[in-house]
Amino acid sequence: MNRRDFIKSGASATAGASLIYSPLSIARPYQDKKYTTALIGSGWWGMNILREAIATNRSKVVALCDVDQQQLDQAMEETAKLTSDQPKRYSDYRELLATEKPEIVIVATPDHWHPLQTIAAVEAGAHVYVEKPIGHTINEGKAMVRAARANNRMVQVGTHRRVSPHNISGMEFLKSGRAGKIGMVRAFVHYGGGPGEPTPDSEPPVGLDWDMWCGPAAMLPYNERMHPKGFRQFLEFANGQIGDWGIHWLDQILWWTDEKAPKSVHSIAARHIKKDNTTAPDTQVVNYEFEDFTAVWEHRQYAANQAEKHNIGCYFYGTEGTFHMGWRDGWTFYPSKKGGEIIHVEPQLNEPDQQNIKELWADFLSSIETGNLPVCDIEIGHRSTNMSLLGMLSHKLGRSIEWDGEKEIIPGDTEANALLEREYRSPWRYPVVT
Repeated sequence: MNRRDFIKSGASATAGASLIYSPLSIARPYQDKKYTTALIGSGWWGMNILREAIATNRSKVVALCDVDQQQLDQAMEETAKLTSDQPKRYSDYRELLATEKPEIVIVATPDHWHPLQTIAAVEAGAHVYVEKPIGHTINEGKAMVRAARANNRMVQVGTHRRVSPHNISGMEFLKSGRAGKIGMVRAFVHYGGGPGEPTPDSEPPVGLDWDMWCGPAAMLPYNERMHPKGFRQFLEFANGQIGDWGIHWLDQILWWTDEKAPKSVHSIAARHIKKDNTTAPDTQVVNYEFEDFTAVWEHRQYAANQAEKHNIGCYFYGTEGTFHMGWRDGWTFYPSKKGGEIIHVEPQLNEPDQQNIKELWADFLSSIETGNLPVCDIEIGHRSTNMSLLGMLSHKLGRSIEWDGEKEIIPGDTEANALLEREYRSPWRYPVVT
């Protein structure tokens, strides 16, 4: 198939896929229904999601919740410009759920809060859109899947690349076999940065309940590098670059393969360059051995340069050529045959921040109204999050691990299995898994 024919075919497939995720495709009697909707975590990304929910004209915003009152003030002000709804403000998600009983809850807090808030929301009767990664430890994800199924609630995970048009057409290309038999996939994020320097701890800003922000994690001294946004590079609250960016690209690998989990994992990670007070690795390489192929994750947080053609995404190495699944650069197939035609498809992304939340939210509504699991269902998000967390678990152990993806245990390894969860700070209790 030549480039022109493939692009024509891909455009047709993408158009068909876009109908799946379009709010206009939802049949009556649901088309005019508005869902009472609450946002927990009103920062940058939480507002990206709420903005799309409001834009569908299918949400009645009843509440916004945040432990940072300045952040909440800004969110309330923006919401007032987007809708005539008059949401109430909360600082405690438990009070919000008990009082408002929303039909939909958006969970967009730091990673370490996702499990407790998602579980509480589904137990209160809400469908949930939760940001990735779904949790901080693997057993939290098991508990989230269990809670969603036990309460018959839809839980959509924010891995929006599953609905990006170029990702959909790229997966069609890969699954068609045009890249040949794929024996290796390399997922990577190589963004630059310097060593940095430590930022001293300080008193929390006025209006920030730091104790509640830390929640079930350790009560660390406040540091402006942690909040807002910076928490992803502190291991008490998140899992560094592989937990943040890695889930998107490791999810692409699981989307492509029929295998649900790797058989073994080995990570090498270190802080070679960073001199600031973050705690996550600035360099990491993880090998995942599957039944039929090998996958590799790698990241560095320095040495951005022009030497490498792509600085983010996945390379799928096949017998017919190399396929790059990217983000802002779409996807590209580089044929092995000398003189073969390179095939490229441009991305279709939404602003701000070049994402596809709009399409993912439409699919979320469709799942609620049809009873079909969403495209980024909690179990799919759990498996993709596990890929990141297993890499970090191996790093913390300093050795390889085996993985039983069905039982979700590390066979015969008491030391490693102990890291599938962590102790919560009182009075918070780790969610029940079984």
